[in-house]
Amino acid sequence: MSSLYERLGGTEGITAIASDLVDLHLGNPRIAPRYVESDIPRVKNAAATFFIAGTGGPSVYEGKDMLSAHRGMNIDNEEFMAVLDDAMEALEKNGIGQREKEEVLSILYGMKSDIVHV
Repeated sequence: MSSLYERLGGTEGITAIASDLVDLHLGNPRIAPRYVESDIPRVKNAAATFFIAGTGGPSVYEGKDMLSAHRGMNIDNEEFMAVLDDAMEALEKNGIGQREKEEVLSILYGMKSDIVHV
């Protein structure tokens, strides 16, 4: 069986998904304020690298771990769920199958305790 990385379209596919995800975040009133001061191309690159590395691809993610990256941000359950909704929409937009969506959702949901801190 191929890796999740391969089933998401490899580096090219995941880069497109990550770009769409960040664009969705920027248009989501629940999440957009987090990105006001951000370098969007850098955010997109970091998201793609994180996704590629986390799904079995060749990239090495050198950013902060999820706990460190989200410490002090006071992310609540509603905002976390908004992020997951955007992620599912980005996967849908890129023609990703149900099985892969469920795998990505499981991975993201598994990070909840490192991200949600109110």
